[in-house]
Amino acid sequence: MTAADSYDRTAAARVLAGLAHAGLFASDLTGSDAAPVGDRTRIAYTATPMTAEPGSHLTYSQRRYLERFMRPCPPRMLTSATHRVVWTDSAGVPNTGHFGPGALGPVVPIAVRETTLALWRDLAANAVLADAVARLDPGDRAVLAATTTDQEPLEIFRIGVEAAGRALAQHALLAHQTPYATPAAFARGMRDCGIFSLVATRWFWELQASTYRRGMIHVAFATLPNGTVRYAAESLDTLRAMKDATIAEARAVMRKATGAEGLTVEQAVARYHDELDLISKQYALMDEDTQPRCLAQMTNVVGGERFSVLPVVVRKYVETFVRVLEVVELTERTADPVEDATPTDALTDADDGRFHVPDMNCRHCQTTIRGLLESMGVDVVEVNLTTKRVVAEFRSARNRQRAFEAIRDSGYTVVSGPTV
Repeated sequence: MTAADSYDRTAAARVLAGLAHAGLFASDLTGSDAAPVGDRTRIAYTATPMTAEPGSHLTYSQRRYLERFMRPCPPRMLTSATHRVVWTDSAGVPNTGHFGPGALGPVVPIAVRETTLALWRDLAANAVLADAVARLDPGDRAVLAATTTDQEPLEIFRIGVEAAGRALAQHALLAHQTPYATPAAFARGMRDCGIFSLVATRWFWELQASTYRRGMIHVAFATLPNGTVRYAAESLDTLRAMKDATIAEARAVMRKATGAEGLTVEQAVARYHDELDLISKQYALMDEDTQPRCLAQMTNVVGGERFSVLPVVVRKYVETFVRVLEVVELTERTADPVEDATPTDALTDADDGRFHVPDMNCRHCQTTIRGLLESMGVDVVEVNLTTKRVVAEFRSARNRQRAFEAIRDSGYTVVSGPTV
């Protein structure tokens, strides 16, 4: 059976819903609204102003990504972060994020990361879920492998949790366009107004991940008379046009690869999705007359009732985020505790290959980083999604620097040196 034979978004959504229905998180089994968040956590961060290009409100990286991958989105629709923030989380992992022109500040991206960690622990502690995954039918596993990027059920749920956090942190760049004055009110407002569902249906995966890494967002809010918010009409129209263009391009590349180039479906996906990062595998394999639907938002009948995964994740994420806000204490550093490598960085060992990529957050990111390094003749020892750590064997400090530049050109952050 080939990947194309097993590709089935409806079946994949059914498998995930069946696993999550009994309780996705351990705290679901006890009836808790939030995951356990632990004791007070002190986190130090550095905030650096974003530098826009002359005559523009966008940075060089933002403008390049807009021009290459966001057609037909006009520059005026983009809101840029005002600051880039760097910190080490409670698990000892380096992180980068952004905050915007409103009053919420750096607490949102930092609390989002702590919320993600808390929910990952809660997910891992669910023995009922782990048992259901272990007993999963081989046919269902084949569907997940062919249809999803991350393939393993627990990893799919982990990435879904992180995506919810990205949506919350990214929309916080627009907090000044809403009536919500505090981080807790903002998070609950995003939930109650259905913004998480809009991201799931109107955006596409690469758009969310790449714009998040670059500290920008491409929608605007309109406030209704009842105090709730929604996307402005122009935002909805542009999102649809961007998504249609991405789907059309993915299908065109797949037709060319399997036609003129004579590749099999598996070879085409490996080349254009995995190696070159040019198309979405999910869109390329869809039938021509099918529109994409988020697996987590698709409704299935499980145990005699209608059920979808997304509301479960959003509800738990927002309430856990509110609890995290109560225990996280932030302090600002006057100097950045971590420094990106430069051509003149003083290394104790010229071929030191340990560094972190904080905004690497799914298997596709993992494949991209590995592929970039290997294309430059760098032997890769480890690319760890959990710790965000990469271990590679560089021939020289110059080789290391060139590799770092290639990773940055793909929209990722490189952190080398001490992480605390």
